[in-house]
Amino acid sequence: MATIKLLFLDIGGVLLSDGWNHTARMQAVEKFGLEPIQFQKDHAVAFPLFENGKLSLDQYLDSVIFNIDCPFSKEEFKQFMFSKSEQLPHFLPWLIEWKKKNNIKIFSINNEGKEFNDYRIKKFGLHECFDAFISSCEVGFSKPDPSIFKLALGIAQEEPQNCLYFDDRAIHVAIAKQMGFNAHVHKSFEQSKLILESINKS
Repeated sequence: MATIKLLFLDIGGVLLSDGWNHTARMQAVEKFGLEPIQFQKDHAVAFPLFENGKLSLDQYLDSVIFNIDCPFSKEEFKQFMFSKSEQLPHFLPWLIEWKKKNNIKIFSINNEGKEFNDYRIKKFGLHECFDAFISSCEVGFSKPDPSIFKLALGIAQEEPQNCLYFDDRAIHVAIAKQMGFNAHVHKSFEQSKLILESINKS
């Protein structure tokens, strides 16, 4: 492996749970009595716009949930959504200590709506780990669009062969590999930890 100068990392599915995934949405269907088929159809249309910063969270909810009268408040629904974010075991505290011992910066490349992104960064203290966040809501496009990887390299001013990248989705890793990243599917903390411990530090 080439000398690694920068670590790019996905957040949801690697350090934290996915913020608003299929499981969380099905829990919302049950808790709030949503009509599941229409909810999923509307979500599929509106969520990419939210994730890419084209809709705010309020606009997403007005389009998908509160386009009809509901017996619950928007604030109640938001709190439920945010409550689905959890820190996954082990990786984040270990990574913070690893970073202190190694002269390697860590940037995110993550797909996230702005309100979720801001909440999760603050809630889980991600500034302690990351030097910069390349988030879909801020840049206007999301993985697996190669544009977000090109932008990340431009911001970092680094060659892809000098970058390590972890993501829990194989399609994102495949695109990153096509662009020259040392990219790996994150399957477990233990496996990713071994890769990080083995890199050739300059």
